[in-house]
Amino acid sequence: MIVAVRPRLCLIEDEEIVGEALADRFGLEGYACDWFRTGGEALLEMPRRHYDVVVSDIHLPDLSGEAVYESLSRKMAPLPPYLFITGYGEINQAVRLLKLGATDYITKPFEIEALLEKVRSLTGVAASESQEPQLGVSPAMRQLEATLARLSSAGSNVLITGEQGVGKERLAFALHRKRHADGSRPFIALNCGAYAERALEAELFGQEKRSQDGALQLRKGAFELADGGTLFLDEIGDVPQSLQGRLLSAVQERVLVRLGGEKRIPVDLHIVCASQQDLRKMAERGAFREDLYYFINVVRLHVPPLRERKEDILWLAQRLLEECAGQRRSGATSLSAGAQRFMLEYPWPGNVRELRSAIERACLFGAQGAIQPESLFEELPPAFDTAQETLDEHLRIFERQYILRVLTTHEGYGRITRAAATLGISRKNLWERMRRLDIAASGDG
Repeated sequence: MIVAVRPRLCLIEDEEIVGEALADRFGLEGYACDWFRTGGEALLEMPRRHYDVVVSDIHLPDLSGEAVYESLSRKMAPLPPYLFITGYGEINQAVRLLKLGATDYITKPFEIEALLEKVRSLTGVAASESQEPQLGVSPAMRQLEATLARLSSAGSNVLITGEQGVGKERLAFALHRKRHADGSRPFIALNCGAYAERALEAELFGQEKRSQDGALQLRKGAFELADGGTLFLDEIGDVPQSLQGRLLSAVQERVLVRLGGEKRIPVDLHIVCASQQDLRKMAERGAFREDLYYFINVVRLHVPPLRERKEDILWLAQRLLEECAGQRRSGATSLSAGAQRFMLEYPWPGNVRELRSAIERACLFGAQGAIQPESLFEELPPAFDTAQETLDEHLRIFERQYILRVLTTHEGYGRITRAAATLGISRKNLWERMRRLDIAASGDG
């Protein structure tokens, strides 16, 4: 089950320029937006979907906005908050719609910030609700971070999927910190693929045995150690089939029996599992218990590979660079333009884990100042020779990185206006630069 995290808007507007501008701006502000150009299209699609707010022009090419509203009122109960766009001379009609149940209206011409304020109030999200990103600045990672906020008050089992090295344990720990912000509860991580069957059983459930002198020796397993907190089972697909039934029982009942013991021990904990394998396909061919799969897969979170979220590469690199520099007092303080271009073009098959290793290597063996591409790897791939770099390429890299950094400091609704003010340019100018530099609109909530 995937958890929806972004407020979804329905925009009904036939004017291409106005509709495109509003749809793009809603997207940049972090909303999911469906844009319908006719009343008939809206009437067909709206009952099939959930919307948090509807923004509709009164004048439409086929039906009036009022006719659409009245028709939807008969089909849908209740309607989502409904906001009309109307001309100054049509206020009486707008007032009549308010009496029929519409929520609010705004008259043309209007400032888009005024419209956004109305939408924010209707979705219950204030412009000040922002936070420093912890997982990444790409839309995918910001959406995952928003999902964690939703999951923090739920005890559902979570399955995290993704390639090796993408940061599944980091995501699990971030969820743990959301649930236990004071840091007083345990977070126990166990890689199920790192042990032989008998050893894994003892690591999971603990062990009881008597020494030669008759003394009882007890060793707690991961389930007991995580009591009150979070148990993270990485590579759950590597659990032998002979152990999967016992694991299902412990996960389902929150009760365990130590290896060699008889006492049933209750535990109270959150369980997060992870796998780089396709557990559904494994279940279909009988390699993984189907009931266990469905029980751990209540909420599924997928972490995309680093090559599919390039916005995160330099952001992560800078954080890792600062971390390494602080720990080792390295002379490396920044990434050269060539290193940045290399990092954005390189596919990172090892994902974040490989990126971390490259930054650590550069901190250890790189020269003072800016890190160069050759410092990142023992042998730089020939395809990434950075000797020939034009001034335009150099400036584009730095412009893109600086805009991303400013956008990150202004996360939350209304961030485009605040970021543009920081950069000293207009919102339109910033919007155009983001398009030119291929900076995606983040799904911040």
